[in-house]
Amino acid sequence: MKYVFLFCGTAADQAAFDALTPDELREQYVRVGRWFAGHHGRLGNGNQLQGPETATTVSFQGGRPIVKDGPFIEGKELVGGYTEVETADLDEALAMAKSWPGGGAIEIRPVVVQR
Repeated sequence: MKYVFLFCGTAADQAAFDALTPDELREQYVRVGRWFAGHHGRLGNGNQLQGPETATTVSFQGGRPIVKDGPFIEGKELVGGYTEVETADLDEALAMAKSWPGGGAIEIRPVVVQR
């Protein structure tokens, strides 16, 4: 099964991340890097994302595109990044997500398989 992991957190999580010292930030990236290295055989494309203040959204009203600055989602959580994951089943994807050292939350979504 193919899934996408959405790495999420709150504004407070982002503020805590932004407040890390350079040494603490390096340590955090080492822990996260080890997680990615340990699962590299099951991971596909992915990236860390810039903050929601950089988002541009195209929504449709009456069939017409409307361009807006900022994220479309009105929520308290932010999506900080994503990665594709290939596992045997949801249980295996859950085991991977439970071992994530980055804090916050991981939303797991199955990828639609085209037939």
